[in-house]
Amino acid sequence: MAKMHIKTGDTVVVLSGDDKGKKGEVIAVSPTEGKVIVKDVNVIHKHVKPRRQGESGGIVDAEGAIYASKVAMYCPNCKKGVRTKVVVDGEEKARACTKCGHKF
Repeated sequence: MAKMHIKTGDTVVVLSGDDKGKKGEVIAVSPTEGKVIVKDVNVIHKHVKPRRQGESGGIVDAEGAIYASKVAMYCPNCKKGVRTKVVVDGEEKARACTKCGHKF
């Protein structure tokens, strides 16, 4: 999967899975895997071993990756997850909501 409809910093809504309906900001995007990491979504417990003397180990909560097809852009006007289209303004391209035309 080379091209993604989601970028880092976008606000998205989870469409399916345990976290269905949750809204969050995209922290990282992996186009080769077709996955995204969303803040406070798909939280996993990571067991961390102390690497240096004096450093503490333990169980750390971290966000796990989910498939990009399971998330949709959040439109503040429509107040829900929407598809996007590309709108051309002169020389500039921008993503916009297909329903109301709000630019992201």
